[in-house]
Amino acid sequence: MELIELSVAKREATGKGAARRLRADNAIPGIVYGAKKEPVKLSIDVTAFDKIIRENGTTGLFFDLDIEGEGGKSVMLKDLQMDPFGLRYQHIDFHEIDMDEKVSVVVPVETEGVSAGVKEGGMLQIIRRDLEVICKPKDTPDSVKLDISELEIGDGIHVADIDLGSEIEIPFDTNFTVVTIVPPETASDEEELEEEAEIGEVAEDAEAETEAAAE
Repeated sequence: MELIELSVAKREATGKGAARRLRADNAIPGIVYGAKKEPVKLSIDVTAFDKIIRENGTTGLFFDLDIEGEGGKSVMLKDLQMDPFGLRYQHIDFHEIDMDEKVSVVVPVETEGVSAGVKEGGMLQIIRRDLEVICKPKDTPDSVKLDISELEIGDGIHVADIDLGSEIEIPFDTNFTVVTIVPPETASDEEELEEEAEIGEVAEDAEAETEAAAE
């Protein structure tokens, strides 16, 4: 894990009107929270931030935040709000961190290899596409990589099976399934159910059109 450098400006104005004006000026309103510290309101350049998101995604991001007039802060991306259509950034929340303290981070799940069960006609199902991990920022993995090459049909990997080393913990209350290999007939059944649902929708549309014509 490395800190991503990002320069931001402080802002004083608050409220919906001020936020709209900020977005109109190609900036995103944001805030950084710190333990026992007053929150700092931010103005973040859209172009610079969007470039970071396109290159790194949105999960497990840590920043070396250079705040105008305040200096640097080590922070993590806590919340990213988008408009209803997912086209524009609405607000960004950062949380100041201590590099020597453990934090909770959500990281994506990646599979490695080709399952023996898939080679026999089974289908890989990824039940959990991301997992929460607890660790120091420097130990945060880019992803949780799972080797599925030995999995036969009916096999799976549960959260208790995953060992990321002594420095990284995956919290869980139940030993849930992360990935599994389902038999071919399960895949066929799912396809049939999808086809039946589509046929049902077509029939309902045709019935509705008939009733509308009669009226």
